[in-house]
Amino acid sequence: MTELPWRVFYTRRDLPRPQTTDPLIDTLWDLDEWLDDHKILDGAPYLISPDGRYDLQLNEYFTTELAGSPEDTQRAHASDLKLWLNFLWRSRNRTDWRHATPEDRAAYKQWRTADPRGPHVDWTTWDREVASVNSFYKWAVNPRRKYAAENPILQRESRARDAHGRRGGAMTPAEASHTGPRKEVVWLTPHMYRMWRDVGLRGLTCEGLADPSFRGRFAARNGTYSDLMIRTGLRLCEQTSLSVFELPHPVPGQQNVRTWLPWRIAKWGSARWVYLPASSLKAVWDYVEMERAEAIEDARDAGVYDRIRDPLIITDRAKPFVMVDGERLTVDQLGHAERRRLLIDTPDGLEPAALWINENGLPSKGSCWQEVFKTANKRTRRLRQAVRAHPHALRHSYAVITLEQLWRGHIQDLAEMNPAQRRTHQMIFGDPLNWVRLRLGHRSVTTTLRYLHALQELELATRLALIPNDWEPTGVDSDESEPAADHDLEVSSR
Repeated sequence: MTELPWRVFYTRRDLPRPQTTDPLIDTLWDLDEWLDDHKILDGAPYLISPDGRYDLQLNEYFTTELAGSPEDTQRAHASDLKLWLNFLWRSRNRTDWRHATPEDRAAYKQWRTADPRGPHVDWTTWDREVASVNSFYKWAVNPRRKYAAENPILQRESRARDAHGRRGGAMTPAEASHTGPRKEVVWLTPHMYRMWRDVGLRGLTCEGLADPSFRGRFAARNGTYSDLMIRTGLRLCEQTSLSVFELPHPVPGQQNVRTWLPWRIAKWGSARWVYLPASSLKAVWDYVEMERAEAIEDARDAGVYDRIRDPLIITDRAKPFVMVDGERLTVDQLGHAERRRLLIDTPDGLEPAALWINENGLPSKGSCWQEVFKTANKRTRRLRQAVRAHPHALRHSYAVITLEQLWRGHIQDLAEMNPAQRRTHQMIFGDPLNWVRLRLGHRSVTTTLRYLHALQELELATRLALIPNDWEPTGVDSDESEPAADHDLEVSSR
């Protein structure tokens, strides 16, 4: 009989109770009620050992530490931990994770990256796996828990620097690649992106005509979602969790309107201002007033919102707050999971507060958008288009294109100033690299430097040819205002 490995499962309510005469089943408590009592949401991962055990201490990590994390983050951590646990079970004499040693980790690294019989993962994958397992062990060895005596992943002082070029003294896993090859930045030029979007998401032919064979639904929504991503640099988990309360209204005469990304949905708590171009903002509002409104109306008629378990309901749209366990919380204090059950009571009935919803009228998930991108890539491949995209490639594209455009304006401005004016300009506006760092939510400018490296690898003539000075006409009516200055994007702190 083949031995089972460690396996990942996901919580789910409303499952049918097994029809059996086994008396053990009758002794089981109501599982839905148990999940409710422990505030565990649907889709939370948990691991089952090869001998069928549910490890309470191991799985507590997902129901506490990662409970408010995006769905894709939870799934990635569960998958990475499963790989490590299976190695301990199969190759290290069924070693319990609590007793793993640095020697076990060294053997694991050898098998994952170098052993001829191993998977030969690249350094990017290895570093992500190390970060996941290291995060788990840092949680497990915390003195308040002491589930494990020590972290088997050896640590060293990080070489990362903050925005001012100083080292922070933080520790980092010594077994991460560090000296491995620099991660490749996959990005699309504006022309490449538009071709991918129009063919893959909007269902046009390569000649820009409507394709009668295209059967995709929500095509306008999907194109608008990807447009917003490449124009703002938001991460998948951040953009997917936006609510209608984070969507500003267009301001006549302004090329960009900013909104505040709350720390509860910003990765690593990197709350920040996000600038939405006028054209992208208009397209999002068109989606809200048409496709989104139609999906909500259909969902109301089907009673979808009445069946949401434990909803959080905003009774006054002008004062968006809810009561959670007797505590008054505003929308920006709610995390990813809480926002998925956040509803607004309107004169027409309930509707989700989530900006991005699926065809059923419910908040969309990160996995849904991953599938949208995969489907678009399959379509472009079928039509023999070489361009492929994924959500993080659009974030990379935003960073590279914005950095190049800002540097051009920055250099032009400085060339027209005397030394005193240049110093004042630097004090007020800073440098383009740091501005992009702030927009991306990076803690260290070292991370943002990868985009500068990507530009430096191109000849100047190539950069000028690939990246236009502007994405598009501004979308601002010239009759309404004077042309906006180059520095309309005011950098402020909050």
